[in-house]
Amino acid sequence: MSDQLIPPVLLEQVAKRFKTLCEPIRLQLINQMQVQGEMNVNELVDAIKQSQANVSKHLNLMAREGILSRRKDGLKVYYRIADPTIREICTLVCSRLRQEAAAHQRLLEEL
Repeated sequence: MSDQLIPPVLLEQVAKRFKTLCEPIRLQLINQMQVQGEMNVNELVDAIKQSQANVSKHLNLMAREGILSRRKDGLKVYYRIADPTIREICTLVCSRLRQEAAAHQRLLEEL
């Protein structure tokens, strides 16, 4: 890892990306697409049990931010993960959370 400071303008963009990812529904949508690949809006609505309006709102925001890409096929709109680093971020965070949970479990077992 570089030991140079990240320019403030770039840090603002990083913060914006994390802000976009901080909503649990958005993470559920990303998780579904990580497993299933490209999905249409109706499939995502069914998968996460949210309203079509709510799902569309979150999908549109993530598409505007470059996290997802979309394509229209007739009346259906399909979404997929456009930014491959999103998968890496999710994998890193989940891996770390699993490590922490395992460490906490070991501590509880020692009590």
